[in-house]
Amino acid sequence: MKRLIERSRSVGEVLRWVTQNPGKVSASHYPIALHKLGQLLQQQPGPPMGAGDSRGPAGQVLEQPEFHVLCQAIVSGCAKFDNFSIVNCLYAAAALGLPGESPLVRVLEDESRSRLGRFNQKDVSMVFSSEANNKALEAIFSSQLFYENRQERFIRSMAEWLPRKAENLTPYTMALIAKYVARHRLREPRLLDTIANFLLKRGEQLDSKVIQKLVFPFSRMNYRPSNHGELFPKLEAILEQKAGSSPLATVNILMSMFQLSHFPQTVLHQVFSPGFISNVMSSPYALIVRRYLSLLDAAVELEFREYSGPRLDPRYRVLMFEHALTADEANRKYSYKGLVAEALRQLVGEECYRQDEVLPPGYCTDFLLWINRSGTVLPLSRIPAASRAPPATSPVTMSLRSSVLALTSDLQDFAPVVLSVNDKWHYCQNSDILVGSRAMRDRHLRLLGYCLVQLPYTELEKVSGIEEA
Repeated sequence: MKRLIERSRSVGEVLRWVTQNPGKVSASHYPIALHKLGQLLQQQPGPPMGAGDSRGPAGQVLEQPEFHVLCQAIVSGCAKFDNFSIVNCLYAAAALGLPGESPLVRVLEDESRSRLGRFNQKDVSMVFSSEANNKALEAIFSSQLFYENRQERFIRSMAEWLPRKAENLTPYTMALIAKYVARHRLREPRLLDTIANFLLKRGEQLDSKVIQKLVFPFSRMNYRPSNHGELFPKLEAILEQKAGSSPLATVNILMSMFQLSHFPQTVLHQVFSPGFISNVMSSPYALIVRRYLSLLDAAVELEFREYSGPRLDPRYRVLMFEHALTADEANRKYSYKGLVAEALRQLVGEECYRQDEVLPPGYCTDFLLWINRSGTVLPLSRIPAASRAPPATSPVTMSLRSSVLALTSDLQDFAPVVLSVNDKWHYCQNSDILVGSRAMRDRHLRLLGYCLVQLPYTELEKVSGIEEA
């Protein structure tokens, strides 16, 4: 039957083989028949295939009784089909141009969603690139199974067709997509630009909590969308109006923009104003907002010197992070930090470096060393206490500018060095581009007077043995 269908030379012939020989047709034959119909229709002259277009060849086929018999057979039997047949029927129906509201497509979509947990990666990609509607995308990106696994092939495919369908998506669905892309560090420019265009068109209608979810992938992937010249000013205008409605979301959006080296001055006037600060300090999320505001204040000090507005009151300053990031802790067994630590121990001795030192405004460093002009690593006992890194335990009264002066005043004698082990999760997926938070950390450490030595995982994974390390 498979060969007979594939060798058919007309639509009528395909339909006859399938509908007049029901006893010889199995589940695997239906997607083959639908695919063959699509191929034959593409070869016929007339308008392109379109759902419900009765004027062209496709519309004529959809109205034929034999085609309805074929569809009814699939609808009646699909619950017993294997996953492969379900997926391929749905994919072929989409290629054929069947409308989303048709009984065949609806039944196949429902059956696919009920089996989502049993589908492999290829099945998932085929199903949701063929559905590609709001309901289907919401289902896939709400799936914990899908969310926890990186589907790069599907994301690359989605980047092709999502721009055409984005206008029909809800903000909730687009936010789910943004969350997934950010989680897996998928730096897909076409997809990120689609999110940015959606945000540009719909931004005024969205609340701050949704906006923060849509903005986060840009900073996470250290990517300025192609429309940033329009988008960033619009976001500033929106934040000016909505800054007080959701303080945590406002601060999160600001952090994303800071990581991309964009500093909205008028919004900063608001978030550092006594009214905003008072509102934040009385809220349940006061500590996390204080952490973000402290880091934003430090970024203003280091990168936005021309700013002359209000600043964060010193009594509210805290460290952004007090210890290693959660991701670094969770991935410790996959990190090259242990290898580097042992190599350092053997090379210069434990008295010549500090590991996991937290430096104001709250950046955890892998290794901190001091080197003199001749390139010698100095023991900590030979470093004057006043010239060492500012104590991370007293950020309240410290001034970042004074710390820069302290670190650089004796540069003719020695220089502080941060040895940075950049593991795989510090980069965008399949890229040599650091994620936005890591890139901003490096900018700030340099501005604070530290010399940075980067050890990327791509180099460390080539190392064989401790001697080579």
